Formats: sequence, C-alpha cells, structure tokens
Amino acid sequence: MWIAFAFGSAFFAGITSILAKCGIKKTDSTVATAVRTIIVLIFSWLMVFITGQMEGITSISPKTWIFLILSGLATGFSWLCYFHALQIGDVNKVVPIDKTSTILTIILAFIFFSEPVTWASGAGIVLIGFGTYLMIEKKKSNAETSSSINNAIQNGETEASAETAGKKSRHGWMFYAFGSAVFASLTSILGKIGIENIASNLGTAIRTCVVLVMAWMMVFITGKTNKVREIQRSELIFICLSGIATGASWLCYYRALQSGPASVVVPIDKLSIVVSVIFSRIVFKEKLSVKAIIGLLLIVAGTMIMVIAS
Repeated sequence: MWIAFAFGSAFFAGITSILAKCGIKKTDSTVATAVRTIIVLIFSWLMVFITGQMEGITSISPKTWIFLILSGLATGFSWLCYFHALQIGDVNKVVPIDKTSTILTIILAFIFFSEPVTWASGAGIVLIGFGTYLMIEKKKSNAETSSSINNAIQNGETEASAETAGKKSRHGWMFYAFGSAVFASLTSILGKIGIENIASNLGTAIRTCVVLVMAWMMVFITGKTNKVREIQRSELIFICLSGIATGASWLCYYRALQSGPASVVVPIDKLSIVVSVIFSRIVFKEKLSVKAIIGLLLIVAGTMIMVIAS
C-alpha cells in the first residue's frame, strides 16, 4: 500500500505546477501564490495534528525560531519566483531548472559545512546539470510570443508595451526559474544551520505561516489587493486545486514513509518531474524535442543515483 502512496505523492507534486499554470493565465502570480498558500497552510497543520507533534512548539529555542523564519522567507521567495516563471514560461522548461536546487544545495553544503561530494552526488550534479541544459529551449515559437502579447493586451497594456512584454517573456521565465532554485536551496541550508530538535512537519507548518504572511505582504506592497477580487472563478478553482495537490502530496509522502523504506519512497517521489512534463504535453500541448527528452532522462537518472546512494 505504501507504494501507492509514494506514487500518489509524485503524482500530486507533478500536477501542482499544471494546476497552478491553469490558474494564472490571467491572475497575477503573486496574488495566486498568496491565495494557494492558505490551502497549503491548512494541510501543513493537518499533518502536525495527525502526527501528534503540536506539543513540540513550546520547546522551540529562539535560535530555531530565527532560522525557521529565515527559511520561511526563502521558501516564500522560491514560490513567488516559481509561479511567476510558470506564468510566463513553459512547464517543461521551468520545472527542470527548478530541480537544479538539488545541485545548488550540494554546492552550498560543501562551501558552508565542508560536506564531501561523493561519486554519486558528483555524477548526479553532472547528469542533472547537463540534462537541464538540454531541456532549456532558447528559441521561442511565434505562437508563444503572440500568446504573451495577447495576454498583455488583455490586461490593458498598449500594443507597443505588449510587444515589449512578449520579448521580455522569452527569457524572463528563466531568470525567475533559477531564482526559484536558488531560494529553494537556501531553504535547505538555513534549515541545516539552525533548525534542530524540531519535528519536520512542525517546522514545515511554521515556515508555511511565514510564507503566508510574506505572500500577502507582497500583495499589499505591490498594490495588487484589488486583483484578489478580480480573480475569475474558474482560475480560483485551479489555484485552490494546486494548493490541495501540494497538501495531498505531503500527506501521501508522509504516509508512504510510515510504512515503506525511505530509500525507495524518495526516488519515487522525485519522479514528479516526469508527471509534470507528461501533463504539460496533454494540457498545454507543450512538445519535447529529442534533445529535451534525453535531457529529461538524464535528470531522472541523476536524481535517482543521488537519492539511492544517499
């Protein structure tokens, strides 16, 4: 049964990006992140109560609180970057770049903690890095450019500014995708530095509270509060579903780890990238070239080597 939960975790994690992209066609990505975080927060605290870890909150040290907040801020920036990248870029390009957070985490751990780079992690870095390079398509199709321009026009921009927006979106998604990876790796490092003697589920729930506050602060600071009321019902449904998918992924992952070996559960969960790519082809008609398919296989191989050998 635990195998079903492990694959369930990968499935829900994979469709999160698909559902999110469906919900941010016209909705601002920052606003969408703030809304979906409410759903994720509910699931994160649900996990705390299910595992009976609520009592641990009274024994958290000041140092741990500081790093919980810092890691929460890093998580928030990672989510904001990730969903903005999804809004202006293709799923099958954004997701692989986001997965490079694994590489960055290993490098930062080597720099700050002098953690050795094993043959497995070294091989994984090479495979994931080269695979990501193969999956990044620099050329943007005319259809994609027209889509970006049309979206800008629908948001009230002039044709000239819309044309500029279309050109910027050709490479802008890459900047935000790498930003997502950087902040995701910082989340791991900040957790490694100061988060000790605290249950992972409780730490995740507290970090999610920080993300929620940060996301809504970004909405108010950028003057986008009026856009909350402008969210179309159809897109709001997809935004909420993406939050539910994230929560369901967490619940399945935890349930799988309860009964199954981590050495098998974790690699299965990492297959979420395959789920994302498959559904991006079905839902958004995003095609993969032969080069990109090879890149995807290399990313999966590199991830599996690193996880299995860990």
